[in-house]
Amino acid sequence: MTDKLVNHQSVSLKIKTDRPVLKTPYQIKGVLMKQFPKSEIVPMLNGSYRKKYLYPRIQVKILNGEIIILGVKEGVDPLLKIKDSLSELNFGDITFNVENCADEIGTQLFRLSSSLIEYNFISGWVALNQNTRKQYFSKDESGKLDFLNTLIGENIVFISKELGFDLTSNIFTKITLQSLDPIKTEQKNWGLFEGKFFTNVNLPNYIGVGNGITRGFGTLFNSEVFEKDIENENSFEELNQESLKSKPLIEENNFSSSLIEIDINRVSKPKISKKRKTRRKKSFSRKPIKSEKNNFSKSKKKSEEPINYNSHEYHQKQHSIT
Repeated sequence: MTDKLVNHQSVSLKIKTDRPVLKTPYQIKGVLMKQFPKSEIVPMLNGSYRKKYLYPRIQVKILNGEIIILGVKEGVDPLLKIKDSLSELNFGDITFNVENCADEIGTQLFRLSSSLIEYNFISGWVALNQNTRKQYFSKDESGKLDFLNTLIGENIVFISKELGFDLTSNIFTKITLQSLDPIKTEQKNWGLFEGKFFTNVNLPNYIGVGNGITRGFGTLFNSEVFEKDIENENSFEELNQESLKSKPLIEENNFSSSLIEIDINRVSKPKISKKRKTRRKKSFSRKPIKSEKNNFSKSKKKSEEPINYNSHEYHQKQHSIT
């Protein structure tokens, strides 16, 4: 039998230190880059690959005083190579001794299951930004649930395509939230939600979705830690029938959407823009004021179009360490 572990698709390192870590993900990245300056992990932490990957291959989280580092696809090998050398983390003002560094391997990412898998947001999901807020607040409670449910589903499809995983069929999603009123963050126009969702897609623990992934937002966790796979295409018939009968539930502190089917073909394959910024040549020719107004109206119309749920703007990668 072939050893599946030779084909790691994700790895998460859970780093336990001699005391709780009260630092930010950016500070952790800074220490890693300083301690492993020649490592392949450095360009995945400092922003060098932001034009190569729309979705971060290395993600740093701090949960309950413990450091979690997730590597997906191209980020797996660089992360595993430094694992055995993580004996301490020196921040200058304080040094943490690493007592244990356990890893969790994933080999069946974005494979489809015939049943729903529950994922909890163990750090708030930043679903709303300046582009989606207006759309969200224009809807009633049922419409808001449907909007967020569709958004999380399309996020999953987008990430799978960006990582190079081909989904073989449409996916199903259902979201449950504590409140439909988004929690404000330090980032202007962001809206954060707490809760969980269900989908028939295998995702690795600690993977991030939505805005602020590099800040640790949108971290997922599945307590059962298992990987399911479909046996045949007929396995989705039960989910399809359930989605047709499903209805949203709206109660105090319990908002649950209906189960919906996400059309994977509606989510375009991610593309990184290679356009270079060109300097505008000064022109002294007179242009009618009307044309400027038209340009403004076109710009306004474009801003109101549906956004690219996991676009480069959606994942603002602020990798600079100050």
